[in-house]
Amino acid sequence: MNILGISGSLRQASFNTALLHAAQELAPAGMNIVIHRLHDLPLFDQDVEEQGDPAPVTAFKSAIDNADGILVACPEYNGGITGVLKNAVDWASRIGKWRQAAALSGKMVCIVGASPGITGTVRAQDQLRLVLRRAGARTEPQGDVLVFQAHTKIIEGRLADERTREALGRHLQAFADRLTAAATEL
Repeated sequence: MNILGISGSLRQASFNTALLHAAQELAPAGMNIVIHRLHDLPLFDQDVEEQGDPAPVTAFKSAIDNADGILVACPEYNGGITGVLKNAVDWASRIGKWRQAAALSGKMVCIVGASPGITGTVRAQDQLRLVLRRAGARTEPQGDVLVFQAHTKIIEGRLADERTREALGRHLQAFADRLTAAATEL
């Protein structure tokens, strides 16, 4: 089971990227999580798209195409999703010049998030679910992983809090189970 991990933060010491690294460690047997960085994606521009997707966009859409599911680590900035994450969804929601369907169309997405605040990333995750559903992705309820006060749980880039590690492991197992069930439904 190949999972594409996406962090909605570009920060080198990002709590959300650290959460993806923890997910790689805690993934259930048979689940492989590969992290795709969003640093090179240009801002969405339909004029650019009409000339053909830039190479970073093509690589991003191909990574989505080749994944069985997507794991998004969603930060919360000013009560919402980050611009970089919204931009990535915008690119992946487009059919583009040479595609039959948008990369996100029908893809199962699992969302987690970490924030220094006391509510974790609940508002951003809700917004992201709406945007992803509009883009054609599947975000069935799988429970929430809302890592609040992340600065006390992610130490030197590592998820150190055992209760949070256990919750993330259970969440990933539920995602794997849902992906397996969805594959048998086809």
